[in-house]
Amino acid sequence: MASLIPALGACASRMTSGERRLAERLEQKLDDDYLLWYDVPIGPKQTHPDFVLLHPRRGLLILETKDWKLETILRANRQAWDILVNGQPKVVINPLAQARHCAMQVVNALERDAQLVQADGEHQGKLLFPWGHGVVFTRITRKQFDDAGLTDAIAQHHVICSDEMYETVDAETFQQRLWNMFPHAFGRVMSLPQLDRVRWIMFPEVRVQTTGDLFDDSDSQAELPSIMRVMDLQQEQLARSLGNGHRVIHGVAGSGKTMILGYRAEYLAKMSQSSSTASTKPVLILCFNEPLAVKLASVMAAKGLSSSVHVRHFHKWCRDQLVAFGQTLPDYHMPVAEKMVDMVQRVIHGVERRQIPSGQYQAVLIDEGHDFAPEWLKLVTQMVDPATNSLLVLFDDAQSLYERSRSKQFSFKSVGIAAQGRTTILKINYRNTQQILQTASLIAADLLTADDKDDDGIPLLHPISCGRDGEAPLFIRLPSLREEAYAIADHLNAAHQEGHAWGDMAILCRDWNTMDLCAAALRQRQLPHHVRKKAGDFKPGSDSIQIMTMHVSKGLEFPVVALPGVGHMPAQGEDEMEAARVFYVAATRATHRLMIGVGGDGGFGRRLGYTARSPQSFNNTQELSGSPH
Repeated sequence: MASLIPALGACASRMTSGERRLAERLEQKLDDDYLLWYDVPIGPKQTHPDFVLLHPRRGLLILETKDWKLETILRANRQAWDILVNGQPKVVINPLAQARHCAMQVVNALERDAQLVQADGEHQGKLLFPWGHGVVFTRITRKQFDDAGLTDAIAQHHVICSDEMYETVDAETFQQRLWNMFPHAFGRVMSLPQLDRVRWIMFPEVRVQTTGDLFDDSDSQAELPSIMRVMDLQQEQLARSLGNGHRVIHGVAGSGKTMILGYRAEYLAKMSQSSSTASTKPVLILCFNEPLAVKLASVMAAKGLSSSVHVRHFHKWCRDQLVAFGQTLPDYHMPVAEKMVDMVQRVIHGVERRQIPSGQYQAVLIDEGHDFAPEWLKLVTQMVDPATNSLLVLFDDAQSLYERSRSKQFSFKSVGIAAQGRTTILKINYRNTQQILQTASLIAADLLTADDKDDDGIPLLHPISCGRDGEAPLFIRLPSLREEAYAIADHLNAAHQEGHAWGDMAILCRDWNTMDLCAAALRQRQLPHHVRKKAGDFKPGSDSIQIMTMHVSKGLEFPVVALPGVGHMPAQGEDEMEAARVFYVAATRATHRLMIGVGGDGGFGRRLGYTARSPQSFNNTQELSGSPH
């Protein structure tokens, strides 16, 4: 059984009765290796066919659906049809030509990809797989179609009629009607990477940006990426099927939560821009960590959505609220921690006194919800426009780095989030290789013990690897942090020589002293780097090695990550579980390569040091002595 994207329950309200009946038949009559989309914009021109079908062996099929009755059609030829709309005559394009136009937009885009076309022979430059297009008339029988002479306007094999999609029609007969719409049956079975490339080209919104660069579909000369990463089908199904109301996604690190949040924000913003009846209020994305907010803001800016999608870290948003509505700011000379607490309280009181209005945003999307105190969640929930009631909260309690005094009885309902029955759990980690995830789990094993709760609580989730293989993390054991810093600098330089951009690299440190040591080593080696110590310092997209604390790295990812000083964790007097959370977050920022400094007498160093006793690991670290000379 095939699954429609978006889910039928999420799009049934905007379907005609015929479209809904066809969607049900497609799900019932097609096997589960068919991919099926309804009313999703496709290709560079973002055209909207009614249905898109994709099968690794059969190919690509575009369907237009018409709920016309026979008496609706006044005249028909191969170019145009005269129909009655509300009793008035109207000329429309032949529905088959409409389907072909959508198909050609996609085919032309797919044929630009050398990995999707015939390399030689008489079909050189043409797609490796078949493609076709057709029309479904949901209120016209085959006899009516033939008797009315409509075959002069559309060939019989390009049409499915109402009686050919009855529930009693067997699956084989129904499928044969679909595949009769293909002019040719040549081609090869598409591999999974080729299917991903097709989805990458057809659906720009499901692309996973690995460098922050946005591919320009409008430039016909632009070189297509050699590797195309897209949301997996579960992520795409979830992203496209999210409706209004309060929604919660519990997802492990690397499960694509932030990617889904970004898709949702873009979708809501574009809906508002294209609809005269949609809300004119902006969408608000809230994060706890400032670098993640900066990163998401840069993505929205690149898409031209800055005016309709506001991205803030929580305390910046609180300050903006106080300034915008004429409220007094905390005393400038207060200690920073006290100032942040006071600022939040001033916003809460302002809302209670109605000096700061509620309902300011058509939607509120909260990333890193596990780091929001209950009173913060209660506050921002009130900022959603009641007319849309659109709230999305992303959670992973295993990544909670800040003690927010949530009681064990905490529930979403207690802070005004009506999430029961509308929660989704994502357990698969796509970001990290198996080797990186296993290393992170060595320290965080107790932390990642699955904790089942009802859908109004916050369960702890054990991540499941997607199975992506990679190189083993490199363990660096040297006598001092200074020597570790120089060894890491040399390893990063070597990674750059292998083809990694400087901007693909990050050094995540447990404290500022370690950051200073690493910055000094990079400076001595003359490697470009950027140190993030305060708000506003993070520069996403810059071609330099990013140095920051482990805490503020949460929500980000880099192909190459170095973690100096892990051998000294947990620090004396530090809670081991909290240190494990910090390490887990930092280690899971790496998508391909991870380096860990395990020198020192901390418990994590000993635990990882035992794992690192392979000759290859020690040979690598001995070759780079960590000397500054």
